[in-house]
Amino acid sequence: PLGKQMLGCDPKGDVALMVTKIIMDKQAGEIAIGRLFSGTVTKGQTLYVAGMPNAQRVQTVSLMVGADRITVENCQAGNIVAVTGLKDAIAGSSVSTLKDMEPFEKMAHYSEPVVTKALEAKNMKDLPKLVDVLRVIAKADPSLSIEINNETGQHLMSGMGELHLEITEYRIINEQGVDIKSSPPIVVYRECVKAANKTEFEGKSPNKHNKFYFIVEPLEEAVLEAIRTGAIDVDAKIKDPKAVAKQLTDLGVDKDEAKGIVAFKNNNMLVDCTKGIQYLHETMELVKQSFEEAMLRGPLANEKVGGIKVKLMDAKLHEDTIHRGPAQVIPAVRDGIYGAMCSAGRVLLEPMQKEFISVPPDFVGGVTNLITQRRGTILEMGQDGADSTLVAECPVAEMFGFSGDLRGQTQGRAIWSSENSGFKMMMPDLQKKVVVEIRTRKGLNPEPYDEKYYSGL
Repeated sequence: PLGKQMLGCDPKGDVALMVTKIIMDKQAGEIAIGRLFSGTVTKGQTLYVAGMPNAQRVQTVSLMVGADRITVENCQAGNIVAVTGLKDAIAGSSVSTLKDMEPFEKMAHYSEPVVTKALEAKNMKDLPKLVDVLRVIAKADPSLSIEINNETGQHLMSGMGELHLEITEYRIINEQGVDIKSSPPIVVYRECVKAANKTEFEGKSPNKHNKFYFIVEPLEEAVLEAIRTGAIDVDAKIKDPKAVAKQLTDLGVDKDEAKGIVAFKNNNMLVDCTKGIQYLHETMELVKQSFEEAMLRGPLANEKVGGIKVKLMDAKLHEDTIHRGPAQVIPAVRDGIYGAMCSAGRVLLEPMQKEFISVPPDFVGGVTNLITQRRGTILEMGQDGADSTLVAECPVAEMFGFSGDLRGQTQGRAIWSSENSGFKMMMPDLQKKVVVEIRTRKGLNPEPYDEKYYSGL
């Protein structure tokens, strides 16, 4: 019935509202803005946010006209409505008068945060306020990622690039009134492998009674693309393995491998290629947990792992449950995956940005030099009216301070924008230098461990 009401845009039907944006207002607090597909929203009405247990009460209703909000008593289906009082709503939430409404598809962001800054409050008394402000900002801007580093007590804010983080910092200081100190920007890398390891790598448990054998290889490009576009939901539990297996087979994954899909973590996949191993189904949850841990911190530089397929080829397990508990299985699986990555050849992937630059023809030479100095590649050059246009791909790590240099080169006459362009493999000689820098920054041994270390020799 709700579907029919939405098709007919029925003002008398149940409320179906998709929140697309949260904005912060000094007087009104959090305002949820979205399109009302059916029903009428009135002041004082009780609504439910899909996936949240508590009912929410509408405090004020406004009609959005461009950037202006016009306060009204009620708002009918078909309008873009701004509502206060929906505390649990985030961008992408489905709101309805029905408690068990089927939610709308989730909003997928094509780009992911690639630059991180550590933030601290200048005065200790502002710390509780900073925590609240960061929570609110993360709600209002879904492309920001906020983490708290428990070891250092710093708040890590990750965004699309230097400019994105600068604007957010400006808003924290000037709009929210919290004085903060921030670290220089840090680039987020990903770890991957060159090819599959030739022989299965054995991971042993500390008591030497359990052994796991792994092969690690790069994930098929078609599967990565499906994850990126949201065709495969990596955050959802695998409820129907057969449907997922068929989807993977259609994308070019081997049929037997697709049947053994166990879990996804970010854009990595764990596959069970074993046949009839005793006690393995009891231990699989621990294997999955260990795989998820290993994907969050790779063996090369403790960065997240991206785009690999981990295949469990064989396992030998102790018959006594006590000897194959978490303390035995988790280190064995983790060492097995790390060792397999070492023998497959670990590589670091760095984030890339596509730059679109429009300048008067006299300045093209200077701009081209700027891009090549920053390890960039010119993809295409063209003409747009009187201006010349350039499209280039550059590593994010080299783009700090680019806007200032570009203004200097072109007397401020360049118009430019950038978009996320995914991750690319680094040059081997540069990789060594970057790995040492990252490991030193994280307080690790500058030299990454090799496969001998992981095989327990």
